[in-house]
Amino acid sequence: MMDVRTSVHFGVSLLSVLFTIGASGEDYFPEAQNVKWVSNNFKTILTWGPEPTNYTYTVEFSEVGKDRQRKPYCIRSSGTECDLTNELRNLEETYSADVLSEPLPGVNSDLVEFPYTRAERFCPYKDTQIGAPSFNIKQSEDKTKMTLHIQDPLTPIYKDDQLVTIRDIFKNDLKYNVVYNKAGSTGKKETMSDLRDVELNNLDKGESYCFMVAAYIPSRSVKKRHGDWSKPQCSPRESKTIFEEFPFGVIAGAIAIMLAMLIILITLTVVCCKRFCCNKKETVDKENLQLSPV
Repeated sequence: MMDVRTSVHFGVSLLSVLFTIGASGEDYFPEAQNVKWVSNNFKTILTWGPEPTNYTYTVEFSEVGKDRQRKPYCIRSSGTECDLTNELRNLEETYSADVLSEPLPGVNSDLVEFPYTRAERFCPYKDTQIGAPSFNIKQSEDKTKMTLHIQDPLTPIYKDDQLVTIRDIFKNDLKYNVVYNKAGSTGKKETMSDLRDVELNNLDKGESYCFMVAAYIPSRSVKKRHGDWSKPQCSPRESKTIFEEFPFGVIAGAIAIMLAMLIILITLTVVCCKRFCCNKKETVDKENLQLSPV
């Protein structure tokens, strides 16, 4: 009975050692982890980990259903990212990508197929994150209307030797969502515009308003329709005289309070002065009485 148990234990130990030796040999290449697309304004990079030690990574990509391609800078590389911006030329197509774990350059391997990890499918038009736009504020002469002049974010894509904007790509599918509120107030209003110049009417004259802007792509899935929000930007507040800033009743009340306080101050001053003078006179009289001969 003991011999059988000993034999089984020996066999399991031997298999474990053989597995460890095989796993630590030159043909063992760990699969890439956390393979994902990072894309902003159509600049698209495939990233993964961990950093390799005695092996390398190779990226293969293609439009779904077409032949696989390789980018020269991402073949047997020790890096953990691959910039595929210029390779994903058809922005409305869907792409797939694999990260293969391969031997070091110049090192042969008996493996027929190398370990790989596949990224989720990616469509630049539907999936790239749109960055926050910049804008400036112009106020009308009568101070009742403001116009936001929004700058369409640039992309790293060239056409006719010029960088194209997100509007050049999305065209009529691009809108801007504007959220604004009176400075110091928590109540917010919202408006949507198809244009870069957004007019806001019926604003309180002379008041400062704060704005935030984000791109909006209605054809996308709900989670990806909004781009990044811009930082809040506020219009200058018109300086007002005290009579424009406060109602007449408030000003009159403040003046009445100030007059009352002034009268009280004068009265207290007079009373204090009288008491001081009386005390001084009594002191002088006592001193004269003590100095007079009996």
